[in-house]
Amino acid sequence: DMYIIVGLGNPGREYAGTRHNVGFDMIDRLAAQENIGVLEKKHKAVIGKGVVSGQKCILAKPQTFMNLSGESIRELLGYYKADVSSQLIVISDDISLEPGQLRIRKKGSAGGHNGLKNIIAHLGTDQFPRVRVGVGAPAHPDHEMIDWVIGHFTPQEKKTVDEAVGRAVDAALCIMEKGVSEAQNRFN
Repeated sequence: DMYIIVGLGNPGREYAGTRHNVGFDMIDRLAAQENIGVLEKKHKAVIGKGVVSGQKCILAKPQTFMNLSGESIRELLGYYKADVSSQLIVISDDISLEPGQLRIRKKGSAGGHNGLKNIIAHLGTDQFPRVRVGVGAPAHPDHEMIDWVIGHFTPQEKKTVDEAVGRAVDAALCIMEKGVSEAQNRFN
C-alpha cells in the first residue's frame, strides 16, 4: 500500500514558522525522523519518497500557496493513481482549536480553512483523512484573520505547537498502521 501525506502551508521564507505552516513543519519533522529528503520539485510541490512504517510514502509540501493547495494534491493523486479516501492524509492548521490540540477526522467540511476548501473543490469530495493542529484564534474580534494565520507564535505557543507537531507525526503513523478510528481514539 502507499500513502500520500501532504502538509499544508505557504512557500517562502517569510511564511516559515507561521500559524498557517504547521503542515509544512509536520512534513519536515516526519522527513527528519524517517530520514527522507523532501527536495524534489514535482506536481506543484516539494516532495520526498520513502518507506514509513513499512509502507511506501510520498511526503509533499504544495508550493502553490495555501489557497490553491488542491491543484497540487489533485496532480499527486492522479500521478500515483492513489485513492483519495484511503491513501491521502492531509495535515493543516486549525484556528478553532486551542494551540497544540489535535483533531483527526476521516472526512468533513473545510471548516473555514482555505487550503482544505480548495482541496475539496479540486478533488470533488471531502472524504479524506486529515490531521488538524490547533493554533488558537485571535483574542480580539477585530483582528484580521489573514494577519493572524500568517503571524508567528509567541515563545510559549511555539513550544506547545512544536509538541503538537510531533504528536501529529505520531497520529499520521497511527493512521497508516492502525487506521483513522484508532488514531482518533488516541490523539483527539
